[in-house]
Amino acid sequence: MNKLFSNYYVGTLLLLLAALSGTACSTTSVTNTNTTTGKTTPTPAAVSASPAGQQMPGGDMGGMNHSMMQSSPNAASASYDLQFLDTMSGHHQAAIEMARPVETKAQHAELKELARNIIREQEREISQMKGWREQWFKDKPPAMNMEMPGMMDAMKGMDMKGLNAATGNAFDLMFIDMMTAHHQGAVTMAREALTRAEHPEIKRLAQQIIDAQAKEIAQMSKWKAAWGGSAK
Repeated sequence: MNKLFSNYYVGTLLLLLAALSGTACSTTSVTNTNTTTGKTTPTPAAVSASPAGQQMPGGDMGGMNHSMMQSSPNAASASYDLQFLDTMSGHHQAAIEMARPVETKAQHAELKELARNIIREQEREISQMKGWREQWFKDKPPAMNMEMPGMMDAMKGMDMKGLNAATGNAFDLMFIDMMTAHHQGAVTMAREALTRAEHPEIKRLAQQIIDAQAKEIAQMSKWKAAWGGSAK
């Protein structure tokens, strides 16, 4: 992957994770004292991301910061296939980070196994998409497009701070609700790719995403009912 995309991708992911965790950042200052004159002067500290809680383009994003989750410049004018690779890679990475706490926090062994499978398969698909990007769109600027069907919907209701605070069965049910919505967004995005993508490799991947994540959605729905979750 080219250096520009790699730097943008890592930076976007870090900001996304901070937003999902409900982190509110601020600007602080440090006072330095001149040992000769005795005078003090304020030295601005690094300015962090603006506070969470602003509206995202297209609707309420559960407290995410607008500046943290916006489309790449001119993303919509890029090739559809490039938009799909960059956007689905970001979408997958968010699912991976959501699944990581399950191993130590979930009450049900079945959910732990599902989370391990999500991490394993989506890391594999990200690697595959990165390879295609390098092959087909080498040196092209980032094209993450938050307006792609399914992307914004997948982020609605995500509350990593609340999830991390939950324990036991409450954690399991909250994870199911969040991952179900996230999967549904991926399925929506993948269905569009079946008709719009130019590369047959992307179409095959899209169908794999639909099949795998629809199956996981159905399984999570059964677990939710069995574990005492209320229907939505």
